[in-house]
Amino acid sequence: MYRNENIDSATSSASPETPRPGVTPVNPPDTHIWGVYGCIVLLSIIELYSASSFEIAKQGLYSPLVRHVGFLLIGLLLMYGVSKIHYRHFKPITWGLFILSSAAMIWVMLFGQVINGAKRAVNLGFMSLQPAEFIKLSAVLVLALILGRTQLKKDETKRNNGLMWAVLATIFMSALLFTQGLTNTLILMAICCSMLLLGSLEWRKFGIIIAIFAVFAGMAGMVKIIMSKNAADKTEEVTFIMDAKGNKYDIPEASGSSATSRMEDNTWSHRIEQFFNTDVPKYEQGINASNLQEMRSYMAQANGGLFGVFPGNSRETSRLPLAFSDYIYAIIIEDLGFIFGGVGVMLLYLWLLARAYMIARRCNMMYAAFLVTGCAVLITVQALFHMAIVTGAFPVSGQPLPLFSKGGTSILVTSIAFGVMLSVSRYSVRNKNASSKELKAEAEALPEELRAENPTQF
Repeated sequence: MYRNENIDSATSSASPETPRPGVTPVNPPDTHIWGVYGCIVLLSIIELYSASSFEIAKQGLYSPLVRHVGFLLIGLLLMYGVSKIHYRHFKPITWGLFILSSAAMIWVMLFGQVINGAKRAVNLGFMSLQPAEFIKLSAVLVLALILGRTQLKKDETKRNNGLMWAVLATIFMSALLFTQGLTNTLILMAICCSMLLLGSLEWRKFGIIIAIFAVFAGMAGMVKIIMSKNAADKTEEVTFIMDAKGNKYDIPEASGSSATSRMEDNTWSHRIEQFFNTDVPKYEQGINASNLQEMRSYMAQANGGLFGVFPGNSRETSRLPLAFSDYIYAIIIEDLGFIFGGVGVMLLYLWLLARAYMIARRCNMMYAAFLVTGCAVLITVQALFHMAIVTGAFPVSGQPLPLFSKGGTSILVTSIAFGVMLSVSRYSVRNKNASSKELKAEAEALPEELRAENPTQF
């Protein structure tokens, strides 16, 4: 068994006065995490309502706002409840969540509800549940459990086995997400790599893992593009799609297929070709069905300028499809400007990542460090991908902006991830001011296989 030297030198039992993790928190809730969460939630209420003009026209003045605030309140309750649970209790639910979310993903691939041209959700009647979001959360919990058990063992064979299982688990979950696009696959790989770096992995092994992920991602991308091109070769007829204001845009359609399935078949091929097509500058390209969202997004950002037009004055919200979800960052920039909206919102997510890293570096137990880092990377990397897509730095792919975009599943999963981080911040012992009794108490609260010391602490 691998134990902290401070723990081994402590007495065999903690005194009754010593706060024991799992019974009494050893730290107050982290104000930085709460602050970032509060700022994002307040901004999301304003911007989601501002970006929902098309839904307001169809459903009523306050319908989108009521729905979004309702999910945020449920998410707040979930986050608060999870933050009150000692992080050791996440171990028993890890494999259950992994199995359920994996089974749900397989069900969606076979019988799922089609959203935006792809099978993405399970229709529960009162809401559409998207298992892809739970897969990403389960990836954090699974990798934290695997690496917490084996990554820091003195036995080199056990450490290598841990790395192998972590890589295999990441590839398996990435393959489940492959049908919904490559972006989620890249997010999972980023989560795995960040957690491995936290565990002081040797650079040689880290390079090998990066190479494995690169080969897998490259092969997956090529398969997706080839499948899209094969479908595109069947084009015979022309139909159209409409934006929120009723403007029509031509789109090729395969003979005998609907516009929705046609778009699903070759969207990837069009997006990749558009991204790497530098012959014609973006500002000289005409607007058509394949670049409608992208071009309207650029127009919204340009209209916002440095300081924005103020929420409620957006010009593009009624013309930009999915302005309230996949492209809400464009409306944020239009409303609040490049400085306060573009840079300000990005800094909120980056501060969350930096704060989680600071907490992780001071955690006594490696399992706690893996949990807080994984959840922060999950939220931040997803946000950065959304921003990169909207600003044209990455090929177009549907990716919500955490807590901002419309979508119940994404809000609930993000709130749970915030709760996990707060739990670690409350119950993990920080070595800066910790006594040997506190270190021993935390170790004894964890299962024996998760008592590995954090070697990156300072």
